[in-house]
Amino acid sequence: MKILAFGASSSKNSINKKFATFASSFFKNGDVDILDLHDYELPIFSVDKEVEIGHPELAKKFVSNISNADLIIISFAEHNGTYSAAFKNIFDWATRINGKLFQEKPVILLATSPGARGGIGVLDAAKTRLPFHGANIIGSFSLPEFNKNFEENKGIINIELNNNFEKMMDNIVEQYD
Repeated sequence: MKILAFGASSSKNSINKKFATFASSFFKNGDVDILDLHDYELPIFSVDKEVEIGHPELAKKFVSNISNADLIIISFAEHNGTYSAAFKNIFDWATRINGKLFQEKPVILLATSPGARGGIGVLDAAKTRLPFHGANIIGSFSLPEFNKNFEENKGIINIELNNNFEKMMDNIVEQYD
């Protein structure tokens, strides 16, 4: 099974990329590809820009990565209650190439932030919007206070949050790995 995971942020030290990478580690039999949105910086999408330059190669590459995946894990950064500009831009370009970008593939939606809400606003937005673009959402999880509740070598260190996350992931892995 080919798994595509990424943090929906262009930060070089994205906590959401770390969280998506952690989630992908549950798939012991998976062939995991971790994307970095920092590598997909494009001009700001507009219809005028699309007419002028067509579809950029990086947008086509992003769509191809989605197409080649069997399962997708996205961990969303929350900027002012919604998607980061980096994700929104690549999403806008990619959905002009394929409006059903996620092609009914299983998608795990995650979010984390340093704050107590854990990106719940953007997670709710993604759960509402992405099915219109072919995302078959099979699980979602918000991790609050990332710096307090997560350690890179251990994962989620808050026992209750870890138990909830592992229960969700174990159910998904049982079906898909």
